[in-house]
Amino acid sequence: MKVNGRTTVGKLKSLFKDEFGIGVRVYNGKRFADDASTLASIRAEGDAKKSGDFEVRGNMKVGNAEKAFKEAFGVSIQIENKAGDLAKDDVTIASLR
Repeated sequence: MKVNGRTTVGKLKSLFKDEFGIGVRVYNGKRFADDASTLASIRAEGDAKKSGDFEVRGNMKVGNAEKAFKEAFGVSIQIENKAGDLAKDDVTIASLR
């Protein structure tokens, strides 16, 4: 699944659900981000403008994916498990299906 800075929060959530069957929480600071916001528009202040695509793969561990997403976009996410709770960092995204 590829995303970039023009991807909206709502689209990211939809892509996660379609691709992996799980949810993702996207934050704007300490609050949940608005679904209509783009990833670039909610980037943490002071983060350099990042460009290009970012690919989330099923074989990525949850903790690594969350960290890599933060590094790529300056945006915090938390991946959920099938029950809607926060997933453990040491499991793969694909194992959450």
